[in-house]
Amino acid sequence: MGRGELRIYLGAAPGVGKTYAMLEEAQRRAERGTDVVVGLVETHGRPHTAAMVEGLEVVPRRTVTYRGVDLTEMDLDAVLARRPEVVVVDELAHTNVPGSRHDKRWRDVQELLDAGISVLSTVNVQHLESLNDVVAQITGTTQRETVPDQVVRAAEQVELVDMTPEALRRRMAHGNIYRPDKIDAALGNYFRVGNLTALRELALLWLADKVDEQLDAYRAQQGISDTWEARERVVVALTGGPEGDTLVRRAARIAARSKGADLLAVHVARSDGLAGADPAQLARQRVLVESLGGTYHQVLGTDIPAALLDFARGVNATQLVLGASRRGRFAQVLARGVGVTTTALSGAIDVHLVTHPQAGRGRRGAAVPAALSRRRRLLGYALAVLGMPLLTLLLRTLPDLTLTNDILLFLAGVVGVALAGGLWPALVAALGGSLLLNWYFTPPYRTLTIAEADNLLALGVFVGVAVAVSGVVDVAARRTREAARASADAQTLATVAGSVLRGARPLPALLDRLRETFGVRAVSVLELAAEAEGRPGRSADEAAWRVVAGVGERPPGSPSAGETVVPVDDRLSVVLAGRRLEAADRRVVEAFAAQAAVALRQERLAEEAATARPLAAADRMRTALLAAVSHDLRTPLASAKAAVSSLRSHDVEFDADDSEELLATADESLDRLGRLVANLLDMSRLQAGALGVTATAIGLEDAVPRALDELGAAAAEVTTDIPPDLPAALADPGLLERVLVNIVANALRHSPPGRPPTITGSAHAGRVELRVIDTGPGIPEDQWEHVFLPFQRLGDRDNQTGVGLGLALSRGLAEAMGGSITPETTPGGGLTMVLRLPAATESGGPQE
Repeated sequence: MGRGELRIYLGAAPGVGKTYAMLEEAQRRAERGTDVVVGLVETHGRPHTAAMVEGLEVVPRRTVTYRGVDLTEMDLDAVLARRPEVVVVDELAHTNVPGSRHDKRWRDVQELLDAGISVLSTVNVQHLESLNDVVAQITGTTQRETVPDQVVRAAEQVELVDMTPEALRRRMAHGNIYRPDKIDAALGNYFRVGNLTALRELALLWLADKVDEQLDAYRAQQGISDTWEARERVVVALTGGPEGDTLVRRAARIAARSKGADLLAVHVARSDGLAGADPAQLARQRVLVESLGGTYHQVLGTDIPAALLDFARGVNATQLVLGASRRGRFAQVLARGVGVTTTALSGAIDVHLVTHPQAGRGRRGAAVPAALSRRRRLLGYALAVLGMPLLTLLLRTLPDLTLTNDILLFLAGVVGVALAGGLWPALVAALGGSLLLNWYFTPPYRTLTIAEADNLLALGVFVGVAVAVSGVVDVAARRTREAARASADAQTLATVAGSVLRGARPLPALLDRLRETFGVRAVSVLELAAEAEGRPGRSADEAAWRVVAGVGERPPGSPSAGETVVPVDDRLSVVLAGRRLEAADRRVVEAFAAQAAVALRQERLAEEAATARPLAAADRMRTALLAAVSHDLRTPLASAKAAVSSLRSHDVEFDADDSEELLATADESLDRLGRLVANLLDMSRLQAGALGVTATAIGLEDAVPRALDELGAAAAEVTTDIPPDLPAALADPGLLERVLVNIVANALRHSPPGRPPTITGSAHAGRVELRVIDTGPGIPEDQWEHVFLPFQRLGDRDNQTGVGLGLALSRGLAEAMGGSITPETTPGGGLTMVLRLPAATESGGPQE
């Protein structure tokens, strides 16, 4: 039995028609004779969607009781027992009721697929895990129900159900998505044109990546290596040389000419693991690539043109950017070079050879370090000078040996010298050994004349083999040392990168690791003051420099105060004090210095963001307040003004009842205005931290009636259920009354006629809980935090709802008293506000 296939209908927002399209597919398959059942479909009261379910077999849902409320979920066991060919399961990201076999619906779908049942499902782009934070930033709403991207990417088919923002808003306005009481709130908040446009772009881009994956998989399965120009991809080859910046910027300009083009940078490292490029240059160029929106890659290879083209074809690149050769003219005559060879083999990939200031100037070879240490070289010379004569004396005591045996023993001696001291001591040993062999062991003896041609050939072979072996040993030792050095550098860079990622402050962590790695006393990042630029002798003037960050004992305050200075740019330098580093160490420090500059920039950006955040919040608050004042404060003033003006008018005679009604209108409007101003003042004091709180033990059976009295006749229908033995709460009586008035008023405003709110009390874990329960339309869970934002009124558009401060102020006052306010879903529909306060002990303090 094979695994079932998953087909997902992806939408940018609710209401685009995902469920409708899914049911259309289910109907088509049923008409073709496929065994299709509906496991679960959420119609959300939409008649057109409900009509599409007709004619399909529906598996009855199972009922789950949670917190005294009966909820329904898909009956997974019933679907598995029914074993259809295809099952329809709506809302893939849904969270199941606690107590279900799986916590998420997508896990139910996985079990169905494993059982060989194909699934049709739906998901919105805001429910994708990787886009959760992006959607929250765009819409201001955090989605708590998410599905891992890999679950959706693993689907055999993902179909985008698309609709323009204008068309979707028209559907919303016509009542085809939400109930009429939620339309205004949705259009003014989540369903704004800008939000919908951004979500649509996210969905299109995410699906484009999915299509790219499918295309790459198809090309790999079919063994297709030719470039398919489905999307422009520009690859720039970096050598680690100074021309890299020019190449990256040129490639970025080429990529910018095509909308949606990708920029990729690649460096081909030597496959033997030895360092060939400047790590500092590569680190800086990597930062440049990523700042331009590209990605950096590194591959191994001995044949650079082949490695570049393999990478370019692997990513389906359309253009390849290379730098003109830095080799001199004579070197280019001997070999064509990477650029020319790559161009000849590129096939359908366009190759750009970009000139730069370093072109044709030749490569500046780095100083080749000695393969072996000085001590080992001296040992080799000693063995060559003393060992060859001693070997001669030993062989002279063994007269029965032939010249061939003597040559083999001398060759072994030369190899021993090569192993101990390297190339040059071995060459000395080979030369001395050849002379000694000629003088003492080659007829005629004690002369440098060689009588027989065979002996001359034997001595020649000896010298050749000795030199070859010495060269091989020297190269092996040099490669071993270089590989060890490269491994140490890589390990150091990896350790530094890890410490930066784990550190709360990347720059100090980077400098501290740098100090420990190279064993220096202190490390500083110095920034040149603007007024000191161009000043002579500035390297020794500490007043011209500012220590941006420093670690260790007495961090240097100027470049002259340290032994090693690594400039990052014209104004930034990293200075190490304590000991002077070798040239090879300096290359690694340069890479660290480039990372330090990035860490410094990130810290400064974070500081700027932290500074701008409260200013932006204050600006939003001020803007919202002005908008609220322009309408909500003016409304009760206008009502009161109209009532008083009517009473003072001499043009109309009012009887007693009319006069009383006008006076009541004026009184009610002024009361509403007073409450509004009081809320504004309390909110300002709360945000300024100037709100005085005097906590005392107060019984909720006393506080609740006072709050209801404050609300007047509107609260007469509210039912209360507060146990007589409920512990007293530790709270400020005046603030508690304000909190209760705001919460109950909000519940009254949204309760349907004839179903007033209910207030219940309970105690748990040292806290007193008061629940204000309404059975109104409720609020979606993803909108819960929005109701506690100042000046937010989710869907309210009447003239009596106020500026939306009630719940925001209530939460602030509750937290000031050490309590909290959290929303919950009312069983059967509606919203429950839970006020939790510390329970008071007999002494009046909070319970421990």
